[in-house]
Amino acid sequence: MMRTIGFIGGGNMAQALLEGVLSAGLFEANNVWVSDVRPERLDELKGLYGIHATTDNTELTKQADIVVLSVKPQMMAAVLDGVARTLKDGVLVISIAAGITTATIKAKLGVVQIVRIMPNTPALIGAGASGVYNAGASESSMNTALSICASVGRAVVVDNEDLIDAVTAVSGSGPAYYFLLMEEMIKAGIELGLTEETAKTLVLQTAKGAALLAESAQEKGEGPAVLRQKVTSPGGTTEAALKVMNESGFERIVLKALTAARNRGKELSG
Repeated sequence: MMRTIGFIGGGNMAQALLEGVLSAGLFEANNVWVSDVRPERLDELKGLYGIHATTDNTELTKQADIVVLSVKPQMMAAVLDGVARTLKDGVLVISIAAGITTATIKAKLGVVQIVRIMPNTPALIGAGASGVYNAGASESSMNTALSICASVGRAVVVDNEDLIDAVTAVSGSGPAYYFLLMEEMIKAGIELGLTEETAKTLVLQTAKGAALLAESAQEKGEGPAVLRQKVTSPGGTTEAALKVMNESGFERIVLKALTAARNRGKELSG
């Protein structure tokens, strides 16, 4: 008999995972539940995917062999208190809530299998990057969690929960860094005389191409540094641009920014 998965919280990331597991054939719609406080959101998800929907978290937990906690961090305590005594025996709890430690979840739910996942927004198009920490789940349950992550992108496992904060800094928040760079490159292109539409097209396609090229090169053992060197001709235009970036402390800025994100994650967890 196919296991049942339930998502407490029907936000964008829950929808991405829900769509991913259905598309990958990991679960059938009849074995998927979603709970949310917004009836209109439940109607939307039910209409799109044909899954079960409820405003009652305990109705979901009584059915689900796998419970995905996908609510906002500030709502987590109340949600955990509400479902604490309704979970099925042997349930796998997967948390994708930022800043909520597995110790906090265990304190509310008792001895359950827990896997903590830090996904990112490209999961919405099946291109996500997730960090995964196993807080006592069985090998089988961990493999299930990894399969769920794989349905929306790629995953890496960390063996220390503290490293989830580093994952958050690098990939969880990471898309915003690339969006900022694209935003500023578009502005610069316009400043240099390009039309807005032309600048957008060039920047977005360049970002896409660079990512795909880096992924292809990685399979051959070549990292981004090698690619950067290949495109940087001595005395050329690329070298002139990179020189300005280096002189402006680009490396230091990146490290400082990611460290700030990591530290903020620790504050939220604490």
